[in-house]
Amino acid sequence: MVADPTTQEAPTSRATTSGPGSASGSLRVALLTYRGHPYVGGQGIYVRHLSRELAALGHSVEVFSGPPYPHLDRGIKLTELPSLDLYRMPDPFRVPKLAEFRSPIDVLEWAITCTASFAEPLTFSLRAFGALRGRIDDFDLVHDNQCLGYGIDWLRRVGMPVLGTIHHPITVDRRLETAHAPTSGKRFALNRFYAFTKMQSRVAKRLDRIVTVSRNSFDDIVADHGVDPERLHITHVGVDPAHFRPLPDSVPVRGRLMTTASADVAMKGLAYLLEALAKLRTEDPRLHLVVIGCPKDDSAASRMIDELGLRGSVEFVSGVTDERIVELYNEAQLAVVPSLYEGFSLPAIEAMSCGVPLVATTGGALPEVTGPDGETCLQVPPGDTEALAARIGWALSQPSLRATVGAAGRERVKSNYSWTATAQHTVEHYRALLAGQPSPGQPSPARQRRMLRSAS
Repeated sequence: MVADPTTQEAPTSRATTSGPGSASGSLRVALLTYRGHPYVGGQGIYVRHLSRELAALGHSVEVFSGPPYPHLDRGIKLTELPSLDLYRMPDPFRVPKLAEFRSPIDVLEWAITCTASFAEPLTFSLRAFGALRGRIDDFDLVHDNQCLGYGIDWLRRVGMPVLGTIHHPITVDRRLETAHAPTSGKRFALNRFYAFTKMQSRVAKRLDRIVTVSRNSFDDIVADHGVDPERLHITHVGVDPAHFRPLPDSVPVRGRLMTTASADVAMKGLAYLLEALAKLRTEDPRLHLVVIGCPKDDSAASRMIDELGLRGSVEFVSGVTDERIVELYNEAQLAVVPSLYEGFSLPAIEAMSCGVPLVATTGGALPEVTGPDGETCLQVPPGDTEALAARIGWALSQPSLRATVGAAGRERVKSNYSWTATAQHTVEHYRALLAGQPSPGQPSPARQRRMLRSAS
């Protein structure tokens, strides 16, 4: 257990605010993300678009991020909190040089990693606590994006209002990854890696207000983290339909499928899509797959591509612009989300927004997000290669799907998911949180007690 530098609890006496935290004033937000990769995973995407829309609503946002750092829009301040970055590509699990150790937190990060556990949520939260504890008066609140490290709770305990976003509980990843582990040794290693989820459950239960992205994630957070449902609220994430759009001059490439997946994460279901592709190619060798993601040479997906004879029929694309991703969606006959579980799925609504017909599983929140089967998307059970192959094969034989299912999917996205709405609803939760906090500039009860002790 990490030693707690705070001795005071969160404020228990609460007053309605009348300053920046009121119903009409602008807010000063410290937005935290322990990883902000702009292309892989959804954290960097969420932080970029939410910060931009919050600023457009007149609020001040400073993003605090560990590496890899997010790409932010002009006018959004980024405060980098460097780490040892032990999982960076192309040399993950590297041994850092002695000169890289700049603080005790760096030593802690290396020590935890040496036990085969993932250290970043804890160590980022400690760095964020160190960066923010002397800047309490610079912000009205802290918004934590999925870190849930002990340092986040310490910020709350020294008087900073903290709102958390949990896209889905990582306990689900832990269950699915260990269930698909090929050996007992691999299961042990995965359980060690995901040991940080116990900390996240403890911290989540202590936060006064949490937002999540779907009803499915809501239920899983209550079940896995033990969060009081009264403290948990749903705010969908979004997409920009003006950017992710059908391109009238783009012609779909015959036989092209597109997906977004981490090649070494079982939860994303890429293995089932590769098996389905191999099966379908026995009848139509023109079929091929474009994967938005960065492969690892020794990953299970890379080995499976060779075993199934798919080398040359699967292309991985990473580090490309949003504009190129839109082009890739428009060049695909079908987009596929083969995940075993999703807490929401940004790739699903991005594909739908581009008007490309979507084949998706019913894993996690996907049915909730993508809408009715046969109307706005085509659905299959998760983890069922035969069903996935059959549905893809049928969809490829229906040239009118782009005009029906694809168009209906785009209308669903336009009606339900936008980053502007995400920001507006998030601000509502900021104000609800602040309605129970002291006015900005007024010390919290805990800080008042410290000041009185110092004066005496």
